Amino acid sequence: MAAGALLAGAAALCGLYAQVSVVPRPTPPPPDSGRPPTNLRVDSRLVLVPVSVCDPQNRPVTGLEKEHFKVFDDKVEQTVTQFGMEDEPVAVGLVFDISGSMGDKLRLSRMAAAKFFDTANPDDEFFLVEFNDQPKVVVPLTRDFEEIQNQLTFAQSKGRTALLDAIFLGLHELKRSKKNRKALLIISDGGDNASRYTETEIRNSVRESDVLIYAMGVYESPGARGRSPEEAGGPGLLTELSEQTGGRHYPVNAMEMPDIAAKIGIELRNRYVLGYSPTDQQRDGRYHHVLVKLNPPKGLPPLKAYWRLGYYAPAD
Repeated sequence: MAAGALLAGAAALCGLYAQVSVVPRPTPPPPDSGRPPTNLRVDSRLVLVPVSVCDPQNRPVTGLEKEHFKVFDDKVEQTVTQFGMEDEPVAVGLVFDISGSMGDKLRLSRMAAAKFFDTANPDDEFFLVEFNDQPKVVVPLTRDFEEIQNQLTFAQSKGRTALLDAIFLGLHELKRSKKNRKALLIISDGGDNASRYTETEIRNSVRESDVLIYAMGVYESPGARGRSPEEAGGPGLLTELSEQTGGRHYPVNAMEMPDIAAKIGIELRNRYVLGYSPTDQQRDGRYHHVLVKLNPPKGLPPLKAYWRLGYYAPAD
């Protein structure tokens, strides 16, 4: 295949959406265990790693083959036994900041949400969490994203910022969806100053989930007067959470928001899936670190891959 044919011509940014999921074997469920199933901690011998690949211009790269990837599980190279491009519906929670500092940014934030929904597929699901002093599920899971857009027209800017609580609520609401692919899209302008949950608790919740996180942050400049410690720490926190899941945090100015939101929607549907049976089959519930390396065809510019950084092994 010609090297040029591997580079997508779309102007979309690279898809960084990369969850690690563990697929259970087809065995009968235990009798009345009383425990809800999870995506990562299940009895399984197959790990699926969705991976997005970018060129130097942040455009998605398609057309690569299995031999162009190497996967390592806790630094041990694995044999890739399944390979393909992922194409299935997604459940996305929009976590939307309506705190007092959003002010004039609300209009462009609404436009960003509308651009994101323009990329939706008919079988996708969405819900809306709005937050200021407290988060609230304003629109539960639905395929009718216009209901969310209509609700956003009534959003008013006031109150403080319970960002961590909103992320936790979004993760909880996603559990209601039966879709295999799940994501949160966070639109906010600063750090947390009103949550009950701590950063450590949210980090642990994100690590244990199988949810991709994208965040668009509209921040004051680093030297702006009146910038609180929470606001100063907000970009770092969102960067850490999103990169852990294989997503990305986009610090943007307000005018860029609609364009970036549309590109995120495209990113969700440009991923390879690499499947392997781990050489380490111990059922100890331990966290496994995943590393993906590229070995692209000659003649291509430097490429970069993005994926979720790890998963939990099954536990007895």
